[in-house]
Amino acid sequence: MRERLQAIDRRLITILLIVFVQMLGAAMILPILPLYAKRAFAMSPETITLLVSVFFAAQFLAGPYLGRLSDRHGRVPILILSQIGTTISFIMLGLAPAAWVLFAARVLDGITGGNIIVAQAYITDITPKERRTEALGYIFAVFGIGFVIGPALGSLLSAAFGPRLPYFVAAGAAALTTFLTWRTLQETVTGEEEEAITPAGRRRGINPRAIVANSSLLLVLVVAFVGQFALGLLQSTFALYGEEVLFAAYREEIVNLGVGLLLSAVGIGQFVTQAFLLRKALARWGDAKLVIVGDLVRSVGLFFFAALPAIPSAVAASLLFAMGMGLMMPPLQSLATYTVGDKERGGVLGVYQSSVSLATILSTAIAGVIFAIEPTFPFWIGLALSVVVLLPAWFLLRRSHRRDWGEADEVTRSEVIQT
Repeated sequence: MRERLQAIDRRLITILLIVFVQMLGAAMILPILPLYAKRAFAMSPETITLLVSVFFAAQFLAGPYLGRLSDRHGRVPILILSQIGTTISFIMLGLAPAAWVLFAARVLDGITGGNIIVAQAYITDITPKERRTEALGYIFAVFGIGFVIGPALGSLLSAAFGPRLPYFVAAGAAALTTFLTWRTLQETVTGEEEEAITPAGRRRGINPRAIVANSSLLLVLVVAFVGQFALGLLQSTFALYGEEVLFAAYREEIVNLGVGLLLSAVGIGQFVTQAFLLRKALARWGDAKLVIVGDLVRSVGLFFFAALPAIPSAVAASLLFAMGMGLMMPPLQSLATYTVGDKERGGVLGVYQSSVSLATILSTAIAGVIFAIEPTFPFWIGLALSVVVLLPAWFLLRRSHRRDWGEADEVTRSEVIQT
């Protein structure tokens, strides 16, 4: 264990600490924002899930630009800009006098919310290719720790001091990450790398035609899109599901705490997966096969949510769903970076994040309508989609066996910035 820690780049430890503090703040508001919107602003389930959707809509539009800007001008300036936007948005949520301010805050956070994209690009900059999936997995482990502490802390603060205080605490956490980034993080995009990106490449970036031509990247994006669609249905209705199904007989404070603790169980599953399971699973199965394994585990969790709506089974479902996502997503991101040249890693992660955001936009936009029909329907639909995505994941596995990802798309790599 000591040798493994010594092998970790200090810059990686710094960026993971920054991501942890950021995720701690973001996770604090997850269990309380939907219930806050419902109780304080009388929003319907359909409107509440749109509140989730506008964040990802803004992130979808801004994600590729932030990724490419970080390729050109450096990771650190863009990271600081995005963190400032997050800080302001949390303050707006805490001070919101009307529902439209909630929407404005989520849009602002989405537009500037490229911090995770840039952090992922930073990690790929400092990590050898053969360790990239493992390094990206550390981000998911940090997510897990943040989800263990954040939702429970947010729920406790809301129950004890009212629903607005957690937003100000989250704003403080985001401000702290801004300071940490400014004072401790070293830039990884050198002057030589900036000069290597031609003016034509700067103008055109990764365009849709080049994405379609890059069949390996297209398969990755399809799997990510369909898989994320199922996640969007769950995450936008989870707190409402907890209030109306799992904790229907309890008072508001217990509902807040219960939803927060279930989300903490998600965090535990995520952390255990990244800290103890991912490395061994990756060595045994490889990136593409691990995507399939993760999807199957996630499907079992969704089945428990849909078919066994009770508190004990919901705990097991939260753990399984998180473990499945933790096994599935780092390999997908890593596979995406293999399909382009090194100087386009930030851009391709931006495209990847945009595809994920688009899936979440669409799923969260309709999730409230589905939930209003029957609270378990989002989980059933998510389960069906998780089964459907096994087909493109299988094609991805066949592709990885037949061709070397490091050299397969050398022609289409050049088209990414020249087509």
